[in-house]
Amino acid sequence: KTQELWLFLSYTSDMPQNLDKEGLRSIVNDYDLFFIDIWGVLHNGMQIFEHSIEVLENVKKINKEFVLLTNAPRPNSTVVDFLKRMGLKDFYQNVYTSGEASLKYLLKNFINSKFYHIGPPRDFDLFKRFEKNKVNNISQADYFICTGLFEDHETEINYYKDLLEKHKNKKFVCTNPDLIVNRGEVREFCAGSVAKIFEEIGGKVIYFGKPYPPVYNLSANIIDKNVLCVGDNMNTDIKGANIQKFDNLLITNGIHKEELNNININNLEKKYGVSVNYTQTKLKW
Repeated sequence: KTQELWLFLSYTSDMPQNLDKEGLRSIVNDYDLFFIDIWGVLHNGMQIFEHSIEVLENVKKINKEFVLLTNAPRPNSTVVDFLKRMGLKDFYQNVYTSGEASLKYLLKNFINSKFYHIGPPRDFDLFKRFEKNKVNNISQADYFICTGLFEDHETEINYYKDLLEKHKNKKFVCTNPDLIVNRGEVREFCAGSVAKIFEEIGGKVIYFGKPYPPVYNLSANIIDKNVLCVGDNMNTDIKGANIQKFDNLLITNGIHKEELNNININNLEKKYGVSVNYTQTKLKW
């Protein structure tokens, strides 16, 4: 409740500063550390955005610190491999995922516990180190690892309500708080949507990734640094920045593109209970 109140009070009617003309270069010297989202900022799941890569090159050139922080339910290495296949040629050491943060927690707290995996087979690499603990019978599980939706139930969100109804007393680890993502022009549900269903039926969720504070501390040293968070998602990138009291830059050509065709940025801030400092259509230097 305190967090929600702070977010509400942080909302201001002032219009965020648009950087389409001046570019990120106009404010880059105001910050020591940049948390930059990947999906929706560096690529759309189908292709790399070259202007965004130019930003990374210039930020690196002036020796500014940055983390490519993504709500991906996989280890860092898997996302790096994906980016290489897309054509990214550098910055692999800067990648940090919600999956990596989840993995550290799971190895420390659940290494000998049985789990039921909710998500597609492509996410199995998250728990390779303790795969022997995976069970196919949901009743035998001590807890759930949710990385996404099952391939044969990708659009049937209510399927998960029926699946989990009798198991709401078990622990539920969500490795990607995102509710939705755009793959090219197609919108898809993410693990956060299943976690939300679990909470609605009375279950408790352990989240890893933006907007939750642990992922920022795990991925970088944030002490005494001026920080800017760059992303396209109000619920994760912008809300996470607000919770941490970091400044933020919203990329408006991402998740909220259609909404911004119908309402202005101030009304969008009010809708999501967040405050935006800067906007750019696409990330550009």
